[in-house]
Amino acid sequence: MTAFTLASSILLEAMGSRHSSWIWIHIIMGCMFPGNVVWHLYLHFGWKAWFQKLRKQVSPVTRSLAIFTLLTIISAVAAFIHWVGSFMHSALGGIHGKIGLAFLIPTIGHTIKRIGFYRSKRYPV
Repeated sequence: MTAFTLASSILLEAMGSRHSSWIWIHIIMGCMFPGNVVWHLYLHFGWKAWFQKLRKQVSPVTRSLAIFTLLTIISAVAAFIHWVGSFMHSALGGIHGKIGLAFLIPTIGHTIKRIGFYRSKRYPV
């Protein structure tokens, strides 16, 4: 999901956010991303006391991921509301893009650091 979100972000930047079909694809993927984050946190912490458990994390990467996740979601909602009202790119969208990139960089690092976990799994062919 991280790779697809990054690819759609780069595509929107390259095209100047002019084609609404690609924007809708990015929005749909962006809606799926927090769902994956919630599922990921559930696998780690269960359903109870997420915020308390996240606050106790000592890893700066984990802390930055939590902060940038919230900032990305908040800026995405604001940019989406503006875009649906005007179908025009705005400063909110630009801010969301910067925050989202700042979120995706540690997310990629987080994923790469744990790639061995996925390689060790045996998946049926």
